Amino acid sequence: MSTAPDLVLANGTIHTPSGPVVGDVAVRDGRIAGIGSYADSGRRIDCTGLDILPGVIDSQVHFREPGLEHKEDLETGSRAAVMGGVTAVFEMPNTSPNTDTAERVADKLTRARHRMWCDHAFYVGATADNAEQLGELERIPGTAGVKIFMGASTGSLLVAEDENLRRVLANGVRRVAIHAEDEARMNARKDLRVEGDPSSHPVWRDDESAMLATQRILRLARETRRPIHILHVTTPAELELIAQHRDIATCEVTPQHLTLAAEDAYPRLGSYAQMNPPIRSAAHRDGLWHWLRQGVPDVLGSDHAPHTREEKAKPYPASPSGMPGVQTLLPLMLDHVAKGHMTLERLIDMTSAGVQRVFGLVGKGRIAAGYDGDFTVVDRKGQFTVTEEWGESRCGWSPFTGMDLQGRVIGTVVRGHVAMWEGQLGNQAVGEPLRFAGCL
Repeated sequence: MSTAPDLVLANGTIHTPSGPVVGDVAVRDGRIAGIGSYADSGRRIDCTGLDILPGVIDSQVHFREPGLEHKEDLETGSRAAVMGGVTAVFEMPNTSPNTDTAERVADKLTRARHRMWCDHAFYVGATADNAEQLGELERIPGTAGVKIFMGASTGSLLVAEDENLRRVLANGVRRVAIHAEDEARMNARKDLRVEGDPSSHPVWRDDESAMLATQRILRLARETRRPIHILHVTTPAELELIAQHRDIATCEVTPQHLTLAAEDAYPRLGSYAQMNPPIRSAAHRDGLWHWLRQGVPDVLGSDHAPHTREEKAKPYPASPSGMPGVQTLLPLMLDHVAKGHMTLERLIDMTSAGVQRVFGLVGKGRIAAGYDGDFTVVDRKGQFTVTEEWGESRCGWSPFTGMDLQGRVIGTVVRGHVAMWEGQLGNQAVGEPLRFAGCL
């Protein structure tokens, strides 16, 4: 090569689409120049004994800006992301105000510039009022697509009725992300909430609330011929159903639903275990793992949704739903790999190539010449304990504090820029908007 690379990650185990190879991966002008052996470079980092993964993409985070910055903002949330090995995020629209117009998307993109440490895209929130504009809104560069809340959660975005859901799905072509809980059933079951007892949360927002919504949205997606992506699936029955509709539906599971179980989580964590859809039983958790091994969930998302300690300490049901997770997504899942629950190859697919396939990302998702120089460098043998001091989220807590994990995140590289190495942030925030085939 006539020009030396800007960065070489040397002597690591590089996880390419063809499998792992030991060697160097070189980056020039933000893109992968090649894989092989490189003697000269602007910066060379020895990765002997380390695994170099494609940059991890978290396709569901709530960074709370604008309007809710006391919980999190784009800078603190993205700082937590790169500390956990995440190179790109899709951020959700239930902010204040909601991200539901072109002007509000533009505002988020402006806020992110030179402040976000990772690459990023922003969802447009669907409403009954903007349904006819969504085909245009989803094509704004830097948008991840359209998000529908079928059941009420944090914020005021809600599209609960079939008539309005049909209107939303009929306008646009990109895959629509769905929060699938049935609002009518949950309204009818509100009396099942027990004051001061967060373990009643999954009794109120039960399996049938999730299944009814998933059945409805699958039917409407087929009717309107619109691809959908069902977020944070919590019941094995839903995954079994989605497996029968792979032509129109993809889906996500979260590390917390694969890790926590109601029998332990609510007595130990109280309202800090409260989220939507809820943490369910160990039998549910084990069922999610069964369908993961069948290949049904396409991606892993953290559903990072922070609230302050003061908010979470309110007696249930006044306590808000949601927990931080972008920084612990990869450490938790590396530990599951170490325990034999899944292969590293499956984890890589669910956090990189799978996200690229589902959403039509451009230049992301694999270590290959010409792709963006995004890497997550890990020590699979490293021992690691989750501490609050390690956490970068503004909320200052994690449901996983104190957990001993095997698998440590060493470095995060975003388009050739070292965003984090050995727990130290890089020199500057370099995040840029993601590009999608649907809005080039």
